[in-house]
Amino acid sequence: MTHKIFIDGGVGTTGLEIVERLSGRPELSFITLDEDKRKDAAARREALNAADIVILCLPDDAAREAVALIDNDRTRVIDASTAHRVADGWTYGFAELEPGHREKLAKARFVSNPGCWPTGFLALVRPLVLGGLLPADWPVTVSGASGYSGGGKAMIAEYEGEGCAPSAFRPYGLSLTHKHIPEMLRYSGLSHPPIFAPAVANAYRGMIVEVPLQLRAMAGAPKVADIHAALADAYAGSPIVSVASLEESAGLGQVAIEHVGATDRLALFVFGNDDAGQVRLVAALDNLGKGAAGAAVQNLNILAGLPETAGLRL
Repeated sequence: MTHKIFIDGGVGTTGLEIVERLSGRPELSFITLDEDKRKDAAARREALNAADIVILCLPDDAAREAVALIDNDRTRVIDASTAHRVADGWTYGFAELEPGHREKLAKARFVSNPGCWPTGFLALVRPLVLGGLLPADWPVTVSGASGYSGGGKAMIAEYEGEGCAPSAFRPYGLSLTHKHIPEMLRYSGLSHPPIFAPAVANAYRGMIVEVPLQLRAMAGAPKVADIHAALADAYAGSPIVSVASLEESAGLGQVAIEHVGATDRLALFVFGNDDAGQVRLVAALDNLGKGAAGAAVQNLNILAGLPETAGLRL
């Protein structure tokens, strides 16, 4: 069976990465629009309704408009924008979120692709909440740094444009109202929003997401090994998500923002000190890979009943 795919917004940063991962796959055929038709509502409506699966790589308002243009009951949608990440009727597209979630995705019609920051955060936090190690009302902080491609064409121009003088490290989201916070809260199982302290680094791609925890202050004072075991069990056998052993993590002096390279892998680390009762949980991923395009391709594979890692860069 050949699945008809339409990528609405396929010339943007994420869209181009998706096209690269899907090209040359005989089980897929593609609906494309000429340059002068890309923003034509009638042409888009025809393409959207002709497709088996649509991937939206659009600004939020345009993504909502695209969904409204679909007037049949069979076209399935993967939205890479933030428009539908906490919307009713949409299934969150992080297959590894919890046991049984992949099966929900396989049956879903409308799938919201996760944000890059929430992908790292949820990978670290969700198993701990599910396992009762991290209390739902714990005051959680998440920080880190992302490559500037996460800001799309405008931010890429800030860093690469003529005469630009970009900073090496730039904190943002200082209002504590970042658009990723609602999905972090909803899908983590926490009862309060985390403090989210993101930054942009002077690197095109890649990201580090970190969640520090004061274990000694938690009920039961879990040990570093308990935290590591929960994560290792959650992702055992995953071809995409890896959890470094405690020995491996202890031997590292640092984790670079480029740790996984331009791949669709997600690498997790537990750095801990039982004497201090503290851990630093770290996720390394490519903001354009597992944080965007790789996740969209993984979700397409799940929806289409194809091998989950087909086309992924692992």
